[in-house]
Amino acid sequence: MSGFLQLRASAQDEVAAVVGPRLLAGIGSGPGLYEHRATWPAPRALDEAQLLALLEAVPVHGRGGAGFPFARKVRTAIATGRRRAVVVNAGEGEPASSKDSVLLVAAPHLVLDGAEAVALALGAPTLHVVVGQDRPAALLALEDALAERDPTGIPVEVHTTRSGFVGGQETAVLELLDGRENLPVTAWQPASVSGLRGRPTLVSNAETFAQVAALLTLGPAAYAELGTPEPGTTLLTVAGDGPHGVVLEVPHGAGLGQVLEFCGYDPSSAMLLGGYHGTWLPAGTAAQLPVSLQRLRAHGLSLGAGVVLPLDARTCPVVVTAGVAGYLASMAAGRCGPCVNGLPALADAVGALADGAGPMATRRARDLTALVPGRGACAHPDGTARLVASMLRAFPDEVRRHELGGCAFR
Repeated sequence: MSGFLQLRASAQDEVAAVVGPRLLAGIGSGPGLYEHRATWPAPRALDEAQLLALLEAVPVHGRGGAGFPFARKVRTAIATGRRRAVVVNAGEGEPASSKDSVLLVAAPHLVLDGAEAVALALGAPTLHVVVGQDRPAALLALEDALAERDPTGIPVEVHTTRSGFVGGQETAVLELLDGRENLPVTAWQPASVSGLRGRPTLVSNAETFAQVAALLTLGPAAYAELGTPEPGTTLLTVAGDGPHGVVLEVPHGAGLGQVLEFCGYDPSSAMLLGGYHGTWLPAGTAAQLPVSLQRLRAHGLSLGAGVVLPLDARTCPVVVTAGVAGYLASMAAGRCGPCVNGLPALADAVGALADGAGPMATRRARDLTALVPGRGACAHPDGTARLVASMLRAFPDEVRRHELGGCAFR
């Protein structure tokens, strides 16, 4: 991994993208279609059976957070026998993630190749691409890329989210496309069964469609040459909520410790894995873990949207968690009890703990992390509770210090 490129992928920060082994291999040449085609020829047209056969030959898991098998979504959409829709969800409401934005800035045609191939195979009349409201560079790069492509191809509609953190959630995106408020709602069926205007809808993030483009172009055998136990690579955003964020591409099976060391961090650092809805890992844990969906799941962990947030040795995890919990409470959709009441109460409890309010604050936080999950209209309350519960587990000594009014980092 070498070759840093400074890319403004968000409104707030410069994000360094690293030339990678596959999806990011050609970013040094520029994002134009001519340069792109020198590395990636246009995927051949496939029917739905051919597309499904390729996707099932080498499993591609979604890179948006849940890690759901992409082929299963496609098979479900095909099985309905009805008119389908395809949505590239690059809403990326997570402040610590920039990988989809970097792809749209540095390699937009790879994302569009994959999405258009899927849309054509499924007979979707239009391809929808959703970009985060705070990602103007990604939006501009997407518009430039679309202007270069064949105007006789599948029509592409571009949409912009309107509601911050929760605006990129799948049901919130579908609400936006249906002309309603860009907020999540309870989904009674998967989008691949009933999504946009009731049609079977394939919704995946930008990286997933770029991975599909790579598979369609390389073929199953060449695609599987990188990565173990899962084939392929994945994009990670390291320290993406600060001024020195880095997006890099690593083969599955690489060590998290290696990733941290490459980015200039102590490989034994404590870290938040998976983003603001992720899980805290105590110091010394990350160095032993691989970048692998299967192997992380065996430890009860997830990469989420590919976010790795190393904790500075001078920074208190209790104070950081209090700040993030407060932010997440402010980003709630306000459509259910856990968002309206539970998340503010949880944020207050963690804030009180950070301020040294004593054991009562810890008990309150612990009780709420057990009460909130599974009751919301979407996964936002669950993710916030997971963050706080993991902090209480991962840093018991620091929690105790705060209960007594102290802090090892002051």
